Amino acid sequence: MSGSGTTASDDPLQTAVWRLRSRGCWTDAAALLAPGAHDPAVALQRASLLIERCLYTEQGWAEAEDALRVAEALAHDDEERGAAACERGYLAYASTLLGVRDRADEARAALGRAAALIAPSAPGRPLLDFRRGLIAQNLGDSPQAARAAYHRAHAGATAQGDALLLSSTWRHLAGLALRDGELAEARHGFAESLRLREELGYLVGTAPALAALADTEPEPEAARLRAEARRLFQLLGGVPTWLAARLAPPAAA
Repeated sequence: MSGSGTTASDDPLQTAVWRLRSRGCWTDAAALLAPGAHDPAVALQRASLLIERCLYTEQGWAEAEDALRVAEALAHDDEERGAAACERGYLAYASTLLGVRDRADEARAALGRAAALIAPSAPGRPLLDFRRGLIAQNLGDSPQAARAAYHRAHAGATAQGDALLLSSTWRHLAGLALRDGELAEARHGFAESLRLREELGYLVGTAPALAALADTEPEPEAARLRAEARRLFQLLGGVPTWLAARLAPPAAA
């Protein structure tokens, strides 16, 4: 359950947006962008924030849909239309994955449309490849196709210096390695994902990274990692919601 997007920059507005986003304050971050939402790029970023909120909180679907429709209406060239289609696919994916409504066909169609519009060398291609991997893995039960898509996304994120996307590709490649019993490879990937998220200050994505790494470590390190994940999870008000069951303390004997 990962995404990517703009991190902090020299732009004070973007720095403020990133700080709010990284702490799980997506609505506040989107509100900062509202005055400039007549611009296609700003409208798309605002929609992206609200879609990420859906994925982490399982709430706010109507607001995300409204923001995305605005971004779709403002898109005027292939790259902007492709980026909007990528977000459309991600929203439909989140709805399906979290059991809100089965929109798997819509997710696949939207990402296919995005692939036709976003050139292979375009900045938005690695994120699109990553999201196609998510659909292949989680909606299509096709780990081989997912791995290929994640590798493409990983290479693209490396070339672009997109540390946040790299933290997600590392994590999902590690998850596939763990599924295949490759414990050392999985541990390395989860550790890299955690390192990047801590360096970025991406707090809302750090608890899942800690929990994932814990699955590859022996005790007592695994317990320490889960305790730290639980502390962060509680600090952020129980976000992401889907991590709650995984972090529940073991029942007393």
